[in-house]
Amino acid sequence: MANFARVAPAGRPAPAAKPAATRSAVSNGKRLHVVSPGDGKWARRFADVLGEIIADLGGADMLSEGQRQLARRCATIALACERMEGEAAAGSSIDLECYGQLTDRLGRAFARLGLRRQAKTVTLNDYLSASQEQEEVVEPAPP
Repeated sequence: MANFARVAPAGRPAPAAKPAATRSAVSNGKRLHVVSPGDGKWARRFADVLGEIIADLGGADMLSEGQRQLARRCATIALACERMEGEAAAGSSIDLECYGQLTDRLGRAFARLGLRRQAKTVTLNDYLSASQEQEEVVEPAPP
């Protein structure tokens, strides 16, 4: 699992030095939750999503505690949306009002963190290469 340890960003003083034994495992960056959820699929997915959000923000050493907390909330909301998407893909009905609210809240939380959509430059060669790779994956193997 990625290390989410607290490191003071450049130019900012380190948090008050307390012996590691007197801080929680979450504060020390050893665990993501006070009570470990185990090594289930959703716990691993949470760690993956949180790690990606933190990477998008420049890394753990660049974040304040408030930004870390918002990143955790974003990961939690993202997982709730992913669970609902899985249910919908399986043919189950979902509460679209709740899904819409979660999606909107996730977007607002990302905006608070400073994340925003950025257009990706794609050349014609990039597009054609991706299309060709996708066709190769979709084509069934000859009998």
